[in-house]
Amino acid sequence: MRSEILYPGAFPMVRVELVAGESIKAESGAMVACSPTIDIESKMEGGFLGALSRKFLTGEKFFFQTLRASRGPGEALLAPTVPGEIVILELDGVNEYMVQKDGFLAGADSIVIESKMQGLSRGLLGGEGFFILKISGKGTLVLNSFGAIHKIELKPDQEYIVDNSHLVAWSSTTSYSIEKATSGWVASFTSGEGFVCRFRGPGLVYIQSRNPGTFGAWIRQFIPVSE
Repeated sequence: MRSEILYPGAFPMVRVELVAGESIKAESGAMVACSPTIDIESKMEGGFLGALSRKFLTGEKFFFQTLRASRGPGEALLAPTVPGEIVILELDGVNEYMVQKDGFLAGADSIVIESKMQGLSRGLLGGEGFFILKISGKGTLVLNSFGAIHKIELKPDQEYIVDNSHLVAWSSTTSYSIEKATSGWVASFTSGEGFVCRFRGPGLVYIQSRNPGTFGAWIRQFIPVSE
């Protein structure tokens, strides 16, 4: 699987080149266009129970797309639903990533996608819910964000604080805790920040420049309310 980001910035696509017989998995609805040698199938990643857990526990779609170069080599163009950037990571079979539920776009057929349960306090306060995606294995992983993607490289024991709604993904070598954004409960909510994640390295943290929740609230103020 060879991949290339086209039109970097707010409205990118990723071009994936497949050799004959090769396949990739992608978020349902991500395919924009493809060669006539590519077949598109629906697949329940991890079987029925795995797909069911993603649907009801993380909010992810029940099915993934499987794009297979069944009749010779070809290419596929993929794009995320929301405006934002795309980042391509290479998994080496050792490193793993935790990904927020809307961050996965596509990946090699060899990567493994699972639902991972967070602790009670993290699930209640973290903004991403009790379950996130754990992605492991070996091969290419393509993530997308809402807004621009910024990578933070943490050295051993280095800490960094991130607003929960701006998280995209983080390597499993990092540890993190949920805490109030300010010293008091009232100030945390009135500041508009609420809760944040305190990460500790070593590892990588990918964040997005836009907050889906606050953007949704901004949009709602322009929607007429019927009485």
